[in-house]
Amino acid sequence: MELAVAALFLVLIAALVLGVPIIWSLALACVTSVALNPDLSFVIIAQRMFSGADSFSLLAVPAFMLAGDVMSNGGLSKRLIDFADALVGWIAGGVSIVAISACAFFAAISGSSMATTASIGAVMYPEMTKRGYPKDYSAAIQAIGGTLGVVIPPSVVFVIYGTVTGVSISQLLMAGIIPGIFCGLMLALYCCVVAKKRNFPKGSSFNSMNIWTAFRRAFWALMMPVIILGGIYASIFTPTEAAVVSVFYGIFVCCFIYREVNHKSLWKICQHTAIVTANLMGLVASASVFAYLVTMYNIPTLITEFFMGFCNTWIIFMLIINLIMIVAGMFLDNGSIILILGPILAPLAVSYGIDPVQFGLVVVFVLSMGQCTPPFGTCMFIACGISNRPVMGVAKALIGFIAVEIACALLFSYVPEFSLLIPQLLMR
Repeated sequence: MELAVAALFLVLIAALVLGVPIIWSLALACVTSVALNPDLSFVIIAQRMFSGADSFSLLAVPAFMLAGDVMSNGGLSKRLIDFADALVGWIAGGVSIVAISACAFFAAISGSSMATTASIGAVMYPEMTKRGYPKDYSAAIQAIGGTLGVVIPPSVVFVIYGTVTGVSISQLLMAGIIPGIFCGLMLALYCCVVAKKRNFPKGSSFNSMNIWTAFRRAFWALMMPVIILGGIYASIFTPTEAAVVSVFYGIFVCCFIYREVNHKSLWKICQHTAIVTANLMGLVASASVFAYLVTMYNIPTLITEFFMGFCNTWIIFMLIINLIMIVAGMFLDNGSIILILGPILAPLAVSYGIDPVQFGLVVVFVLSMGQCTPPFGTCMFIACGISNRPVMGVAKALIGFIAVEIACALLFSYVPEFSLLIPQLLMR
């Protein structure tokens, strides 16, 4: 038994270090562990892979992905940017604040950090550099803005976390509203301070008619999160049903109202979503076997006893979790980390008296920062690709933004009301 437990983790770590894709690293670790355990049969691997992927909640993942892809290809980014420009472009550092605001608006539609950085960054980076903003700083804003796509609902990562830990997905999605908006405001405030310090140019002048005109053009895009979150909040439909509604709404708006997506491009979008979903579901299936073995080997209980031995307060525990998630986020994508560590850490948090919804919000938020840090920050690399800037230059420009998000993470960790206010209202 001890050899099988050791093999489960050692093989996984060794495979990841050697650069083996996470899905095959998990599969290899599980197969090795089962082979070394005489009490287990290989049949359990097939059973657990099927049962792990056979989840009604997980149907929301491809649906939200498809809706996000349709909307990002449907001309929404330019309309949202114009609305954000009319709304906040007149403030000091206006163009940088417009970029953050546009990312927040787009995050509420796509639910994806990479789609947010790619869609908004492609438009905002050239605009910022044209107005005299430093190139590395401009690229950094596109990268950090993308992290809001993980926190502001609808978030695919929240769906995955809720599925693997058993936490209510509806409450997780609602928990992300206030922290996502608050973080966006803090990033915008930082942009304003930097703009005043470096004398960056202002954007457009304030004009209420421009706001109304831009709002009308972006109305259908802005209505999508209202319909999704309003429907969930009012218990009209579940998160999975909301995801399906978002697909039909996105296709209707982009094909028949904005007319930016035709049947050929829609087919390509569906193909792309199918490929991404297949990879993700394969990862979920492998992670389900891993989670089963971890539970069967009583690892969560052992880890709980270990933590309780030297850490008897939830305050220290949350600080340790923040550090672990920041480091983990530097090397693996959010979904992989949650699938591996979620079933282990979620019960541990409950033993410290931490609300499962608050803990899920903190884990997802802190992991999102890893998308803007070397060596494998996906949003950072997308921003570097858009801007054609070196990674280290953009990473240096990101330091101040990361500091702001770390401060937000600590606030969310120790002030539960940030994440629990709306879910508690939902339960009434």
